Amino acid sequence: MLRRTARRVHEEDPLDAAQERRVRAVLALGGVPQADLPDGVQQVRLRLLERAASGREAPRNVSAWVAVVASNLAMDWHRAKRRQERLGERLASLREPVHPSGEETSLLSLAVARGLDELPDAQRQVVILRFFADLPVRGIAEELGVPEGTVKSRLHTAVRALRERLHEDEVV
Repeated sequence: MLRRTARRVHEEDPLDAAQERRVRAVLALGGVPQADLPDGVQQVRLRLLERAASGREAPRNVSAWVAVVASNLAMDWHRAKRRQERLGERLASLREPVHPSGEETSLLSLAVARGLDELPDAQRQVVILRFFADLPVRGIAEELGVPEGTVKSRLHTAVRALRERLHEDEVV
């Protein structure tokens, strides 16, 4: 009985392969580590199933909807990470300082990642949805429930801030 139920749920997977790849891409580009991507995909799948189970109609554009949900999950992951880091800093102040590892990383990637981390959540969200999830401005506006002008303004402000950050760090 359990196997039959599990198969039936698998057959009714609300995410197709392209949508699942988009969710993985949005999460990864949002800074979620590879090891946490399967959990993020499952969270998006669960939210889509919960939406259907509550009787609400399916989103008009499921691909855009799952990208927005994935972006929100990435922001939640960053918030939780920041809380953990603050706790870690408080604990680290009680013991000897830890030396950073010697991992080699790209200066540009680090600068962009830092720049994204410094952006307000709303700006980071539209940048990720526009440039990493490849959603059009209209699609972002519809999914977030804000006017297109607001999305354009947030994008403009965020890109300008990122550009200034890269120049300050002398990366570009």
